[in-house]
Amino acid sequence: MRVFLILLVVLAIALIAGDRVVVAMAQNEIGRQIAEEYNLPRQPEVDIRGFPFLTQAVDGRYRDIHIRIGDWTEQNISVRDLDITLTDVSAPLSELLDNRTSSLVASTATATALVPYDAVKPFAPSGVESITNSPDGLRVTGTFDIEGIPVPVPATVTVTVAPSDTGFEITPVSIQAAGGGPTISLALLRSTLAFSVPLEQLPVGAKLTAIHPTADGLEVTAVAHDVHFDDLPK
Repeated sequence: MRVFLILLVVLAIALIAGDRVVVAMAQNEIGRQIAEEYNLPRQPEVDIRGFPFLTQAVDGRYRDIHIRIGDWTEQNISVRDLDITLTDVSAPLSELLDNRTSSLVASTATATALVPYDAVKPFAPSGVESITNSPDGLRVTGTFDIEGIPVPVPATVTVTVAPSDTGFEITPVSIQAAGGGPTISLALLRSTLAFSVPLEQLPVGAKLTAIHPTADGLEVTAVAHDVHFDDLPK
């Protein structure tokens, strides 16, 4: 009985070790192919979740695959901490290990990233000096001409997804002269302060669905459904 138990333990260890070896190979291949397809400066980290991996591989279906890309630049705007989670993924293991990821199909792809305020500022109108998050909401400060007089103005703004899914829009909702001065008409500066930021060509064809201001920048979420890797824009 003791020998039998030892054999069972050895077999279990061998199966676990083999499982981890195969999943590491599959993760590396997915990361390599994504880096190649999107011309990334470095290979992203890939985590195929769920244990054991081999039972998922045999079935050709994976609960979720997490891809950590990190920095991403597109349309002259750079984002940080770009992560993508693919859920309900189907792909034959043989194709993954045969340098082919085009067969991957994901039911849903969710991308999250941080757009630093320094990356937003170049798209802002002339006169904008800073973009920060405050207890009252997102705030834009700058100096603008009002009837020929330069006036320093802090403005509370909203940020929303552009209707055409081309990025996001920043629109003033309240404006007040600095130093507790009189309230300034929104009509005077709305056309000057409102601006848009392009952010549409995200990986896996994801479209923006939510934007949340934080101390470090705008946290954006983008989602795509029925993602076929062989149809993705490169």
